[in-house]
Amino acid sequence: MAEHYSSFQRGGTRWLLQRVTAVFLIGVLAFHFFLLHFVNHASEITFMGTQARMSQFGYFATMWLFLVTATFHGVNGVYNALINQGLEGTRKNAVKWLLVLASLLLIAQGTRVAIAMTNLV
Repeated sequence: MAEHYSSFQRGGTRWLLQRVTAVFLIGVLAFHFFLLHFVNHASEITFMGTQARMSQFGYFATMWLFLVTATFHGVNGVYNALINQGLEGTRKNAVKWLLVLASLLLIAQGTRVAIAMTNLV
């Protein structure tokens, strides 16, 4: 029988956060699809409608948390996949910090766009 191998340590923080973020993402993605694909059809989505939705604190906070959670979940998954492929030493450290920097830049830009979509600016 094949031996189970994962860079995640069972019961570790990154292992737990990967599962928690997956559950959150499934819920928010379902909300997103329901609201923007079933309640409002694609042809009905306008900039003003987006601005109105993003101006509501609850919707804004949910979408911002979606951005942060999706970024963490994706980057954490990529990082662990690379570790599973044998990434070690200096390269592992360089990749880790490159992914951290890319994540921070993505979250900063996403936050800028989200704020611009409100009618507060």
